[in-house]
Amino acid sequence: MKKAFEADTGRVLNIVINSLYSEKEIFLRELISNSSDALDKRRFLSLTNKNESIGTEDLKIQIHANKKDNTLKITDNGVGMTREELENSLGTIAKSGTTEFLAALEKNAGKDKKKKDVNLIGQFGVGFYSAFMVADKVEVISKGVGQTKANKWDSDGISGYEISDATKEEVGTEITLHMKRSEKEYLDKERIGFITRKYSDHLMYSVNFIDGKNEPELLNKASAIWTREKKDISAEQYEEFYKQIGAGYDKPLLTIHNKVEGTLSYTNLLFIPESRPFDLFQMDVKSKIKLYSNRVLITEDSETILPRWLRFVKGIVDTSDVDLNVSREMLQHNVTLNKISKALKKRVINELKKLKDKDSEKYSSFWNEFGIVLKEGVYEDFDLKTELLELSKFQSMNEDKPVFLSEYIEKMNPEQKDIYYLASESKDMAQGSPHLEVFKKKKLDVLFLTDPIDTFWLSMASEFQDRKFVSITKGDIDLTGFSDDKKEKDKKTPAGMKGLVEKIKEILGDNVQDVKVSTKLVDSACCLVAPDTGMDVQMERIMKIQNKDFKGMPRILEVNPDHNIIKKLNKIKDSDKDALNDASFLLFDQAKMVEGELPMDIAKFNQRMSKFLGLALG
Repeated sequence: MKKAFEADTGRVLNIVINSLYSEKEIFLRELISNSSDALDKRRFLSLTNKNESIGTEDLKIQIHANKKDNTLKITDNGVGMTREELENSLGTIAKSGTTEFLAALEKNAGKDKKKKDVNLIGQFGVGFYSAFMVADKVEVISKGVGQTKANKWDSDGISGYEISDATKEEVGTEITLHMKRSEKEYLDKERIGFITRKYSDHLMYSVNFIDGKNEPELLNKASAIWTREKKDISAEQYEEFYKQIGAGYDKPLLTIHNKVEGTLSYTNLLFIPESRPFDLFQMDVKSKIKLYSNRVLITEDSETILPRWLRFVKGIVDTSDVDLNVSREMLQHNVTLNKISKALKKRVINELKKLKDKDSEKYSSFWNEFGIVLKEGVYEDFDLKTELLELSKFQSMNEDKPVFLSEYIEKMNPEQKDIYYLASESKDMAQGSPHLEVFKKKKLDVLFLTDPIDTFWLSMASEFQDRKFVSITKGDIDLTGFSDDKKEKDKKTPAGMKGLVEKIKEILGDNVQDVKVSTKLVDSACCLVAPDTGMDVQMERIMKIQNKDFKGMPRILEVNPDHNIIKKLNKIKDSDKDALNDASFLLFDQAKMVEGELPMDIAKFNQRMSKFLGLALG
């Protein structure tokens, strides 16, 4: 019985078939890649399951071209698929993948079409469907390991699909493409050979061409690229392997290929992509490295080898020191893997240090894409926090481009002992903060910490190079030592100001911890300051987002005694209690709003604002 594609699945298929036409040849790359994955799984089973025995040399991929029937057939004797797996793997596309694919396609609409097409097809797990770019009909016959029956999935990519019983002696999968008349070039041996060598030369399995007339012809080198010497591998070959393992569909920004021998023996081939994947910031995304033992795939997504804060690193690790029969649960506690993990963390950090020192532009590109994630390591990995902070860049008040902490320290005032920072949602919001006014006046730079992780790692790294991180929105900061202006040192609080702050505090009640005369405001009338022992404003905002019931601690309202509004309030504090009451709440709400928060009571805020505007326009 024919089944219809789900709405979103059909839409994706329509896009793949009718829109992504610039690089049609990638259909063969995707199908060969799928076969290679199936062979990996079959090989693993043969080494760990006594009931499943097959020699590595017998695992292969074959491409049959029949110009008379106008068909192209890709077969493998991999792990195969059951009827249910055919339904789940080919009948539907994961809901999340579909949504992300469509969103990314729309987002990339204005970009270079050739680059966009190649990136999107594989990135969202729709690689199999690229077959419909060149075929009117696709048939898949598959027999899973341990199964007595085979099943057939067939579709024209438009009206739906059908799954039925089939006959197949051997375990594995056979995909038959009924080629469109306009795509006969892909039945040509030379064309198929060129595409196979271009994309799949490094596969450890042989890819043979069969035309029914001559002996099978080997199309690829069939060797794992990471086993070769670095000097024998071209940049293009690294790039194709990078794409083949699903690391990305751009180019690798950094390639890390090493062979370690001794008490601990392993080979790593790791990549840092040029651009971040669409799911980098999803909560359940972890580091996923392919783990091999003597070229036998143990797991495709080991979370043990690299920590989550290096989840942007892709690639493989091959070691003979791990038992093939080790379970996924035991991988987490494997002593050898933990040692490899520790070594690879240092390796990645050292490579990033080299990049930072040798190519600042390239490093900036890396930082723009993955810096937020790397800073998670400052919070999660105590032993590496200093090295990670050395690699970290931050926006600042006085600089147009992000700076390293070492650069900030180099330009510090000779008398400055601390690293000043302001945590905010963005640089633009930070630039408008009243807390900066005195720092601008005294020409002291302030770092802007604009990433959510910043407020967390500060709890684990309170200083850098013996200089404390000091929030300019918390407590009292004594800056008098940075000015030779005698008038400033001798400046006294205007008469009666003490009485004003006491009245404002009485009016605001429990909404504030205290009301004080500010020593750091220059142009603004007021600002909110967290107590020394309180939570930073940005941290409090994050906590409120995560927990709607979180109220936070009352803050200190500081008022500027030199501001006209405060001076006038000081004059009428005893004569016009209603005006003082309304003005006190307006000042409090104003201070909240400049921090990106809503007024305490929006309706009353509007009433008070309208009242004062009416008086002003009087």
